[in-house]
Amino acid sequence: MKNIDKRSLENAFRLFDSGDITKIEIGSTKGLQEIHLSLFDNLSDFAGKIRTLNISKGGFRFATALYLNEILAKVELMPETTFEEIVAKYVEMNIAHPFMEGNGRTMRIWLDMILKKQLQRLVNWQYIDKTLYLQAMERSPINDLELRTLLLANLTDDVDNREVIFKGIEQSYYYEGYEKDSDDN
Repeated sequence: MKNIDKRSLENAFRLFDSGDITKIEIGSTKGLQEIHLSLFDNLSDFAGKIRTLNISKGGFRFATALYLNEILAKVELMPETTFEEIVAKYVEMNIAHPFMEGNGRTMRIWLDMILKKQLQRLVNWQYIDKTLYLQAMERSPINDLELRTLLLANLTDDVDNREVIFKGIEQSYYYEGYEKDSDDN
């Protein structure tokens, strides 16, 4: 794992161990920015900052930077009272992709915080296959049924279990292509 990624992972663990995660505004763009800042503070110039440039990945263009703030305001107003609504909001935030880097890791924590607040559940990410998840995310702008099915099958009510949370964070980094070093424990 590259040094910046290792430090960002340590920051993610610290966000939970310190209890600072409980101070973050849940379901808002501001809260998403706070999570991003926590993960990437002192590691990059873009930590917690909404991007001003257009970005794409694998041929998919994310929301145009020119309209990003307007889009984020609309996503923030989306309802989050049911599992289906929460996943729809997560998908729309993913399409927006508000940061230059680190969107996936940040948004998975953001999603779990919404699920915890609204449904007293979170995703047990350690059991979600990387390929299946990435394929479901890729198709989610067209139809989020595959993603909903995958996440629903892996919800847990063990929302305060440190091991579940930390294994989930590690899995989140794995989804982004980061492997743990053999000397990491």
